[in-house]
Amino acid sequence: MDYLFAVLLSSLSSASILLIATIGLAVVFGLMGVINLAHGEFIMFGAYAALTATQQGVPFILSIPIAVLLTMIFGALVEILIIRRLYGRMFDTMLATWGLSLALYQCAVIIFGTVSPGIGMPQMSIAIGEYSLAVYPLLMIVVAASMLIGVYYLLTKSVYGMKARAAIQVPHMARAIGINSSNTNTLTFAIGCGLAGFAGAVLLPIVPATPSMGFAFVIKSFLIVVVAGPVTLAGSALSAIGMGGGASVISSFMTSVAGDIFFFALTLLLLRFYPLGISSRWRFKL
Repeated sequence: MDYLFAVLLSSLSSASILLIATIGLAVVFGLMGVINLAHGEFIMFGAYAALTATQQGVPFILSIPIAVLLTMIFGALVEILIIRRLYGRMFDTMLATWGLSLALYQCAVIIFGTVSPGIGMPQMSIAIGEYSLAVYPLLMIVVAASMLIGVYYLLTKSVYGMKARAAIQVPHMARAIGINSSNTNTLTFAIGCGLAGFAGAVLLPIVPATPSMGFAFVIKSFLIVVVAGPVTLAGSALSAIGMGGGASVISSFMTSVAGDIFFFALTLLLLRFYPLGISSRWRFKL
């Protein structure tokens, strides 16, 4: 029983880590309809920003908001220079963000090299019978829940959230009542990128900063958002826990390859029976 409880807790932690990496993509794709194939590189951007800040003597906890701010600024520039011209052209947006992904990856290789020093995980653990689990990965469960609640209230209870949803759903009506759709879209994309930067920074002790670190997240994150369907946040949370947590449980009892096979097989099965996403028939839509 101790081993089973440790596996379940570890699997929930793994699912939370995947959800943290997914929420930014869920906001951009679910709210704006933009498929950002450079999402993994925004995670990388946040990780390197936090790593650079800590190397300059900034405490790790303070490097996280710095990484978020820098990633948001960079995301706003990307929206203004690239994405703004491609709304409604999904295939062109995919090509543009894929090209941006390649460019950012190569820039990271040139600037930082292929290997970077890590910052180390806090050496705290909890004992479950004969088994020991690191505290920091378990803390990601709380971080993921806090992110979900924060983003939910931002998009549903704030003036900005109402403007953002109006600017995307009925842009002509939003402009008619004085909402600046362009600025709102820029802020929304920047927030999605900032969430990706937050993921890269907060996961830095677990996933060291490398130019290819985003590849480990972007495919599974994208599949989670697709399986989630129109109810972006709740659907993504359920998908991440079911698919990511299930894959982690399989990996614990078998191999990591078996866990990945389970993840992709479950994705195919869910999309076969729910082609519009598991939340397509839910009553609430966020």
